[in-house]
Amino acid sequence: MADQARARKLAKRISQIVASALEHEVKDPRLARVTITDTKVTGDLHDATVYYTVLGEKLDSEPDLAGAAAALEKAKGVLRTMVGQQTGVRFTPTLSFVTDTVPDAARHMDELLARAREADAEVARLASGAEPAGEADPYKAPREAEEAD
Repeated sequence: MADQARARKLAKRISQIVASALEHEVKDPRLARVTITDTKVTGDLHDATVYYTVLGEKLDSEPDLAGAAAALEKAKGVLRTMVGQQTGVRFTPTLSFVTDTVPDAARHMDELLARAREADAEVARLASGAEPAGEADPYKAPREAEEAD
């Protein structure tokens, strides 16, 4: 069993190797907009999960997730060979590619925060002209005078 520090270092190195290979070595046009975001390696250093995101052609266009997944699956053998050559570990980890959901989750959180800000602004607007439902001072100051009666 390898220690966690070694697994983190290997994961970081695998991320660098795969990102560099996608940019310079692998000549598949479907991988032009793929970005490697993170890599996790198991404790025994036998399996590596590489997380990636795909950008669209334009800001408002949808990315080609299926094409990128197919291209990564096709290039998996070449990428594993490069990882094995450049890391120098006894057993080259198997690579699996997973779409990173963090950007989508962050976008969803931003939308929720915007809705909360709008709701807070609406409550503040309604509260600005509101008056108390009961008396202005619900805590009557001269209680002793009432008890004496």
